[in-house]
Amino acid sequence: MTTLKLKNISIIAENIKKYRNKMGISQDKLSKLAGTTLQTITKIESGITLDPRIKTVRKIADAFSVNVDDLLNEIL
Repeated sequence: MTTLKLKNISIIAENIKKYRNKMGISQDKLSKLAGTTLQTITKIESGITLDPRIKTVRKIADAFSVNVDDLLNEIL
């Protein structure tokens, strides 16, 4: 099982929220687009999930039509 490093979690959470807001979609809509649960999206965005699986992050990136790196790196 591959997990992401803790230091990237707040950046990931921030970026997911930014992309989601930019698209004008709810957490529920994102969960459906990404093929994951609303609970998963909520926990990642709020920082409760400290180690989202790369598979989950990849699904979210695909839902946004961005690369995983776009979710992992700080948006300037």
